[in-house]
Amino acid sequence: MTFISDVLAAVGSLPKPLLVLVTGALVLGECTIGLGFLVPGESGLLIASAAVTDLGFFFVLAGVVAVCATVGDNIGFWLGRRYRLKMRETKVVRKLGQQHWDRAGQLLRKWGIGAVLVGRFLPVVRTLMPAAAGTSGMSYPKFAVSSLIGAIAWSATHVSIGWLAGASAKYIEDALGRTSWILMAAVVVIGVSIWLLRRRRGTKQPEAAAAEEPAKDVAA
Repeated sequence: MTFISDVLAAVGSLPKPLLVLVTGALVLGECTIGLGFLVPGESGLLIASAAVTDLGFFFVLAGVVAVCATVGDNIGFWLGRRYRLKMRETKVVRKLGQQHWDRAGQLLRKWGIGAVLVGRFLPVVRTLMPAAAGTSGMSYPKFAVSSLIGAIAWSATHVSIGWLAGASAKYIEDALGRTSWILMAAVVVIGVSIWLLRRRRGTKQPEAAAAEEPAKDVAA
């Protein structure tokens, strides 16, 4: 059995309830402000999703992940509502990056509740957006609905990607062999690294400017 198949087999051999529980816990941690920079929830979700073999397990995993993501959002929202503008100066926000907090505030001012949904798909901002929404004064019902819709879409998207990637990897590895697979993976890693570097350089100046303007209250 080849390397990728070994990894997928190891993940797939775990008891399904345990796999769902661990994945849900990772997602809850990533979506909860204060833990998001410690927990690799998105990576864990993609790996776990590679073990999906049928629609039944797909819906169970996606459903649990969506619920856990929503719970994490609610924790962040109420923390933001409690501490308001003081949140930006907390150790947690400084650790994650105040520029990301400001970006969340900019999205909220521009799109309102739509920013909660969009922010779900942005790394780091995903963790900070709920607290920023609470700080902005957004009404809880509007936040809750947008958070739930975003969580369902995000969960279904990532579980689908993981499922398809897991199924495709087996065929690709069989066709290319281990050496070719490693070479192809190296090319992908290099390409992604170059893309991230260019993206970082392109957003460096806007983020620096945004950091000078604290997040302001947004009408509900």
